[in-house]
Amino acid sequence: MLSALSSQGDVRFMLYEDSMNQQRLIQFMDRLVLTANRKVFLILDNLKVHHGKKAAAWLDRHRDKIELFFLPPYALESNPDEYLNHALKLSVLSGDLPRSKYDIRHKTASFVRTFQHSPDKVSAFFQYIIVRE
Repeated sequence: MLSALSSQGDVRFMLYEDSMNQQRLIQFMDRLVLTANRKVFLILDNLKVHHGKKAAAWLDRHRDKIELFFLPPYALESNPDEYLNHALKLSVLSGDLPRSKYDIRHKTASFVRTFQHSPDKVSAFFQYIIVRE
């Protein structure tokens, strides 16, 4: 899953089955800029895919719509998206365990959609970071 959170409580996500690659990142960023009514400032970790040539070329063509910033290495506690991932894992593994890819995908999408309708919960991921610093 690729996801992006805002401190105002917005959540955007994209599910995929295979490994993460530059084309998936580009597809996700393309969706972000298409639905945004202003420039997107996207904070990423330092996954190698985030620094690839294809992604850089796409970013050069869309620099008026999106700008990337990178977290320092090993800064999980500074990334609100990691708190969403943690809550997601707890949710998917609670109750009836998923028995198929479909079950995992369905539980994941349902969980993230509930956060899309709960901006206060999403904003709380950012407040936790502020309190800890």
